[in-house]
Amino acid sequence: MHGGFETFAEDLSLFLTARNHQVTVYCQAKHDTVPFEDDWNGVHRVHIPSADSAAGTVSFDWLSARHSSTKKGVVLTLGYNTGIFSVLYRLRNVPSIMNMDGIEWRRQKWSFAQRSWLRLNEWAGARLANHLVADHPEIAAHLRSHTSAKKITVIPYGADAVVSAPAEPLSKFNLASKGYNLVIARPEPENSILEIVQASSASRLRVPLVVLGHYSRKHPYHRQVKEAAGDHVKFLGSIFDRDIVRALRFHAGVYIHGHRVGGTNPSLVESLAAGSAIIAHDNRFNRWVAGENQRFFKGRDDLMDLLEVLAENPGQVSLMREASRLRHQEAFTQEKAMLAYESALMRVAAGVRAEVSEIPVRDAAGRWS
Repeated sequence: MHGGFETFAEDLSLFLTARNHQVTVYCQAKHDTVPFEDDWNGVHRVHIPSADSAAGTVSFDWLSARHSSTKKGVVLTLGYNTGIFSVLYRLRNVPSIMNMDGIEWRRQKWSFAQRSWLRLNEWAGARLANHLVADHPEIAAHLRSHTSAKKITVIPYGADAVVSAPAEPLSKFNLASKGYNLVIARPEPENSILEIVQASSASRLRVPLVVLGHYSRKHPYHRQVKEAAGDHVKFLGSIFDRDIVRALRFHAGVYIHGHRVGGTNPSLVESLAAGSAIIAHDNRFNRWVAGENQRFFKGRDDLMDLLEVLAENPGQVSLMREASRLRHQEAFTQEKAMLAYESALMRVAAGVRAEVSEIPVRDAAGRWS
């Protein structure tokens, strides 16, 4: 199970390479190795050693910015956590685009000092990058407090439609097609994992809940989640095989999405693409992505009620699956997202600042212009 940015970076780099663009991707390597470069499927990779820690990530970002700021072309930065480093691109006149991700400093896991650092870098990234990508209209509205609307393009994540998937991977986990519910998310409080596990465990119908992600007994929140789980909750760990994850999505009865913070979450988009019936946390981010034909919960009790209602009404679940496919097709196909990024990169690389606002964007109804 890869994070959204890692999956997106792989998909975009392969798409651009296939369209005859030269692409370089910066990769974190183990701290006890030496820097090296190689090529993978036509993509040039620069491997920079860094420690597996917050300080190591900052060091990696700094070294990547230093290296990339000496090259020709346009730089795409995914996330603003070290947005202040974009000053290097300004000083060396290297055009850059920054995907501003979600409102990261609102996450509960950060200390006051960490939130302050993230807010500073959100401010710096929004001002220093030549152009910004917001993955959700609400993120674009938030960014307008930092910079001009003409500097912001809304490009949600996309995904390829999944119209079939083999059922064989399910047997490994003793699962039956449409006989389980699924949650895929980092095990953090703002992703409502505890509430999802509690609701499923308390349900009288005892439909199996499959949970993907790494859970450590040493981590207090992870331990709390596992202690709240009934015997029909299955923790499968982190799965990095995309075919297996795709099969788990396609064959799930209901996909449960508990994210409370952020914009367009790639996991939610991938579930729409798989035709999943979705129960999502009720907030403005999820409602825009999933569409009003899905179901939404505020807390543990109403989630439990929704799980039981849908388990006893397969006709409603079928309608939700049809709505997911329609929502994906109208707003979140992979081709539209990739083409929009290509257009943005080419325009900024060419220095066409005045025309950036003409990059194809989706409005709140999912229409392209």
